[in-house]
Amino acid sequence: MNLVSIDFETANRYRFSPCAVGIVVANETGIIDEFYSLINPLMDFDSQNIYVHGITEVDVADAPTFDELWPILNRYLDKNVIVAHNASFDMSVLRAALDRYLLAYPEIEYLCSVMISKQAWPGLINYKLNTLAALKGIEFSHHNALEDARAVVELLIKAKHEFRVSTIQELIQRFNITSGQLYEKGYKTPKLHMKKRVKLT
Repeated sequence: MNLVSIDFETANRYRFSPCAVGIVVANETGIIDEFYSLINPLMDFDSQNIYVHGITEVDVADAPTFDELWPILNRYLDKNVIVAHNASFDMSVLRAALDRYLLAYPEIEYLCSVMISKQAWPGLINYKLNTLAALKGIEFSHHNALEDARAVVELLIKAKHEFRVSTIQELIQRFNITSGQLYEKGYKTPKLHMKKRVKLT
């Protein structure tokens, strides 16, 4: 089973307005595949969003819509473990876009690299992707969907090496994290289970 990192950029404040997607696939040896596409959200762009990612309505004029792109995206997501930085955002974009086009939900497990990073490197001033990347010597162009997705994979590879485990599954077991789930018209978020303290007698 592969690890698939996904990142969306949106055109405006609505979660059903993805305008770009980046996907990076990795296995135990490293990155094995990448995919990037602009998406035409068929709606206006907010200036604040353009300021963040630099994508405009002109850029996406000839890009596929989400429903046209979905068969490709689904092939990457199906039967793999998905990870995103601040996964609640990216998973809500995915759900909102699927709902908009009346598409069936995939059945996937997913993880949040923010949650993993807080367990791996506690006490940081924040857990933004650019902060973590700088700390771990990862160079990338922030808010480019593909580069963000790649940085997440590189971050988790660093964590695996530091904790001397061979798979992401071993890493999240070490941190006592349960993956979230996405399924038809529903979802469960990833959970961090606090270890019980042993009472001294």
